Amino acid sequence: MLVAGLMFPGLFALVLAGIPIAFSLAIVAAGAGWFAFGPHIFNQLYGSFYSAATNFILSAIPMFILMGAILERSGIAERLFKTMQLWLGRLPGGLAVATIAMGAVFAAAAGVVGAVEVMIGMMAIPAMQKYRYDNSLVAGTICAGGSLGTMIPPSVIAVMYASLAQLSVGEVLAGMVFPGLIMIALFIGYLLIHGMVWPPEKIEDDEPVMPLGEKLRITFSTLLPVVALIVAVLGSLLAGIASPTEAASVGAIGALILCIAYGRFNLRVLRESLAITVRISAMILLIVAAGTMFMGVFAANGGGMLIRSFITSSGLGTVGMIVFFLVIVFVLGFVLDWTANVLICVPLFMPFIRSAGIDPIWFATMVIIVIQTGYLTPPMASSIFYLKSIAPPDMTYGQMCRGVVPFIILQILTLILVAAFPVTATWLPSKIVGF
Repeated sequence: MLVAGLMFPGLFALVLAGIPIAFSLAIVAAGAGWFAFGPHIFNQLYGSFYSAATNFILSAIPMFILMGAILERSGIAERLFKTMQLWLGRLPGGLAVATIAMGAVFAAAAGVVGAVEVMIGMMAIPAMQKYRYDNSLVAGTICAGGSLGTMIPPSVIAVMYASLAQLSVGEVLAGMVFPGLIMIALFIGYLLIHGMVWPPEKIEDDEPVMPLGEKLRITFSTLLPVVALIVAVLGSLLAGIASPTEAASVGAIGALILCIAYGRFNLRVLRESLAITVRISAMILLIVAAGTMFMGVFAANGGGMLIRSFITSSGLGTVGMIVFFLVIVFVLGFVLDWTANVLICVPLFMPFIRSAGIDPIWFATMVIIVIQTGYLTPPMASSIFYLKSIAPPDMTYGQMCRGVVPFIILQILTLILVAAFPVTATWLPSKIVGF
């Protein structure tokens, strides 16, 4: 058990030294595995790699990424933002509300966190700064809107979680629907109140009013096709008509059709979309394989007994165990990205969750909320790093950190509501047929 206990400090040391996560996981797995398997360690690691590579549920991930990449490069995101701005721009803090709404819709269409944030950031920053929104609010709103790619189905994180936990992908996605809507409502409510109490220096009423007919025409030509795409993907999955891979393929084909219909399709768009898909998919799946090796060696060195003995000796109880696990997920989020976090925590926690009789869908929803919160939380916040790559020089790191704080609090409030009322995560999965 001593070797198992040293594996995580060794992993953190390698990650903090700048070694990529996949290689850090594999190096620690190989070193610690020698103590459990001796010279046969590489045969064991190959078995772990092969099992990860042949997991058919993970084949949905490249299709979801391709769908998001095509939507990102087809100009659909820009049209969506303008549509949201038309209807929501005159509300208090209307551009901020439109940014969150845009994040929610595009998260449901794309499912990839970083892509959502970069897209809405490139459109929302110039628009919000034009109306002299505070930089902290701009940064917080964009980071929060981009983070919805974690929580709003179809989420790549949920697909990976379900695969590792041996749960229905459809049920995990369904469990995230109502908590995701609660989170969006809290974000929008906060922005409306903020807009009424601290309105921007220059208000959106300066813009000429567009006739209602023109608004409806733009809305029907932009919003409805994207909503139809979302319904086709999620509807086929949640209704049990399609498997996750089939539903993701429907999404990729639908995104390609929309790209062609809007006249934005060309070989450059296709080439860039495929290149992004290959790069992100390879990164995720390599981490999956390395993480499978890591957790297999951790278990072989008595890692499960180490965790079990700690929980038993500490007398945490069921509630204490859940809190303990969620705190671990949150702390790991400071060092690891979401892929490695899920890969390490899910296989480690699920045996204890099942033996304690805890609803795995409810627990999965809370874990994903915590991962999303970690995505926003400084100092190692992935959302801030994404934003920093596209932010103007006058938007400082300190402003970004201050801006995300209210949204972190709202995410924690969402977690408390889901923890207090499990039905928010368990009712919809009980009504659908998943795969």
